[in-house]
Parts: sequence; C-alpha cells; structure tokens
Amino acid sequence: MSFFLGKFLGWVTDPGLWLILLLLGAFWGSFRRRGGGGGRGFLALALLLTLALAVLPVGGWLLLPLESRFPAPASLPERIDGILVLGGGLDGKASAARGQPVLNDAAERFTAAATLARAHPEARLIFSGGSNSIWEGQEPEAHYAERLLLDLGVAPDRLTVEATSRTTRENAANLTALLGGPPQGNWLLITSAWHMPRAVGCFRHLGWQVIPYPVDYRTQGEGEPLKPLDPAAGFAELSLALHEWLGLLAYRIQGATDALFPSP
Repeated sequence: MSFFLGKFLGWVTDPGLWLILLLLGAFWGSFRRRGGGGGRGFLALALLLTLALAVLPVGGWLLLPLESRFPAPASLPERIDGILVLGGGLDGKASAARGQPVLNDAAERFTAAATLARAHPEARLIFSGGSNSIWEGQEPEAHYAERLLLDLGVAPDRLTVEATSRTTRENAANLTALLGGPPQGNWLLITSAWHMPRAVGCFRHLGWQVIPYPVDYRTQGEGEPLKPLDPAAGFAELSLALHEWLGLLAYRIQGATDALFPSP
C-alpha cells in the first residue's frame, strides 16, 4: 500500500466522515424533496450509525482477530540479537511544533523497546519511521524517537535509526537494505498488536524470521464488552479496524505479503 493510498484509506474509512456525509444528505434532501422525506431518511441513517457505534463495540469486534493473531510470547530466547521498533508511537506534528518527543496512544512501542533493551544488553536496537505528513519539511519520526530512546537509557552505540520509511512495506524494505539482507539470529519485532499481522507479512515476504512482540492493545480479548454512550471511542476503533483490514487486502493484492491474513 503506497503512502498516499494509505492516507486516502484512512480518510474514507473514518466513520466521522460518513456521519458528516449523511447529515449533508439530510440537509440537501430536506430542500430537494417536497416534505423533506429524503432528508429524514439520511437523518435516520446518521442517528442509527451514531447509536450503533455508541453502544455496540463494532470496532472492537473487528480489531479482536487482528490483535489475537500473534499472541505475546510467553518467553523469549536467552539471546536476542536485535530489536526492531516500527514508527507510529509519536505525534509528528506536535513533536515538531514543541521541539520535543510527544507520545501518542501507541507509546508502548517505546516503553517496550526500552524495557527489552535493558533486559537484553547484547541486542541491537533499530527504530524505523519517517515523516507521516503529506507535506514536505516535517522532521521524520526517527529524529524524535532517537532522542526519546536515548533519554530512556538506550546506549548510543546500540541504537540505529532509519528515517525514510512512511509505510509498513517501506519499513521492511528499508531495514532489509540497511542490514544487507534479512539477518540471522533472534530478532524481535515491536509494533501495535492490531498492526502485527501486516507487519509480519511484510517482513516474512522479504525473508525475515521475526519474533512478534505485540503491544498497544485496544481490545480486552474475548467477550469484548459493550461501550454504552461512547461514540467517540466507537468511531475511532472502527476507523482503525477498517483501515487495517483494507491495508491487509491492499498489501496482498500488491504482492507485499504472501498471505491475506498472515498467521504464526
């Protein structure tokens, strides 16, 4: 999935956009048709969408199989040769505006990396993440990630940053080029649990044998509870889930992965 296609999918899978379009349809229909019947239909759909996402955990239901695909490892090999951390845990715009690392809701990518680096001092730590902005000039995420990881105690001689990747596919390709091919040994892959299937698929396609280390869970596991009167969370989870499922489909069509839904 190209960078711009990913941005487009993120836009069209936002339920907030659907709600706005339905409300615009209601406004247009109230003038277009005598009696406002068309407008009432759009308004009813908008209300149903809001109520459904306010009560039913639709996004959670769609995220659950993504997050459950690669369970967190019960134990790790005694020796870890490398730790790969994929970008996405920093707010690039806020970091650039404030001149310091600003974490977002995927901050566990960094806390897990620092914890694992301390537990495995023999391991090399590599962060991969460029700019997520469609506009030129924004500092890559790696710039602030390097500062943050050093502040968290990672030794400079163990840390490498790759600052050009803007997509998961580019993460895998650029790290493969950086290391001169898929490395041997035990390499951990840290990313959000819902993103892990697509990430593992991209690295496997290029010959890597990574150990998935999922973090940043958004669901509570089996029996996802109802979330009454919380439409904001429902909209956000549904948008994230739809984007990720469409990303898996797009990557499979483009040949970036060897399976539609990579498995352990």
